[in-house]
Amino acid sequence: MTSGPPPAATPPGSPGPSSPPEGRRPLRRLTARDRHEPHRVSSPLELLFDLCFVVAVAQAGAQLVHAVSEGRAGEGILDYAMVFFAIWWAWMNFTWFASAYDNDDVLYRVMTLVQIAGVLVLAAGISRAFADHDFLAVWLGYVIMRIAMSAQWLRAARGAPPAERVMTRRYAVGVLVCQVGWLGLVLLPEGGRLWLFPGMALLEMCVPLIAEWHHPSSWHPHHVAERYGLFTIIVLGETIAAATVAVKSGIDEHDALHEVLPIAVGGLLIVFAAWWIYFGVPVHGRLRSSREAFLWGYGHYLVFASAAAIGAGLEVAVDHAVGKGHVSDLAASAAVTLPTALYLLTVWVLHSRHFKAGISQQVVLPLAALLVICCTFLGDLAVLAAGIVLAVAVVSAVVLTARRGPRGRGPVASGG
Repeated sequence: MTSGPPPAATPPGSPGPSSPPEGRRPLRRLTARDRHEPHRVSSPLELLFDLCFVVAVAQAGAQLVHAVSEGRAGEGILDYAMVFFAIWWAWMNFTWFASAYDNDDVLYRVMTLVQIAGVLVLAAGISRAFADHDFLAVWLGYVIMRIAMSAQWLRAARGAPPAERVMTRRYAVGVLVCQVGWLGLVLLPEGGRLWLFPGMALLEMCVPLIAEWHHPSSWHPHHVAERYGLFTIIVLGETIAAATVAVKSGIDEHDALHEVLPIAVGGLLIVFAAWWIYFGVPVHGRLRSSREAFLWGYGHYLVFASAAAIGAGLEVAVDHAVGKGHVSDLAASAAVTLPTALYLLTVWVLHSRHFKAGISQQVVLPLAALLVICCTFLGDLAVLAAGIVLAVAVVSAVVLTARRGPRGRGPVASGG
């Protein structure tokens, strides 16, 4: 082991010690990055990409609020699941590709900006997808994103070793084939779309498995974990923003501070606890193989979708409290408690349980999820009670971890 300071971080795509100046090399080969590259962090372009996706998440959440408040919860949840899958999968495609191949040259930036444009087109079509089941704009936005994504994979195939070239070409072909399949959302009658969606979603998720069957891509565990963590923060931030607007509307338009205050306090406790629980363990430690990474990455569909749905549920609860919603007390409470319970269980299954020692630590999150569901029946106090349950769960996890210590090695933050 050598002494001395660690090497300085090298930003994605920046020239090495012997590379020509960046200004003389606007285009570079798109080659696989080192999976063990030190100090790998998210780039400013990736952060911009995430922020543009929040526009789509916000649109999906707003439409879910309208559907539930109008008494169309079943239809609204189904539409939300379909639209959110499109949002999440497009984000996934870019995130894992960037982790393996981001070189930050001019062409890479331009192709990424094209994908961002596709995201905005998709977001613009979400309201029509919910209201009229018209998926044309959503599909067109996906076309823009997927053509750019496929071009990136083909670019990575140029000059790649044989096994890697096969992998990248499989990705490129798989992305385009799936995009043709999604055309059914535009052409098929409404009943046929319900059958098309699960089949196409399964086919989409099989593309990475088939493409990387013999040669895995060189994604970076710490970088991927950071990207997922940042997107979790952004989704939770959107939840806070949506709930804040709803509470402000309840106070300004209906002078209902007494009615919305318990919802505001409970919602804030839920979001704070959701953040604490997610970041309570070093997630990248679980990403040791492609099999583990696929299960973990795919499972985040439920993490992201439930986190965003919490914000929509808080809006529904506020609308109900001020007399705007057309739902029962039970439905208004369930709009918050059910996605909260799903979030707790999913985060526990994906990584929290792997860092718990003993049954007392293991049962904290599942028990909290059960108690949150029970809070559904508390009427106007349901959201506040659910927030208190999560706060107690975090405190319990901190105390138990301090007494017994976490399982595994390395520093672990308490509360996960």
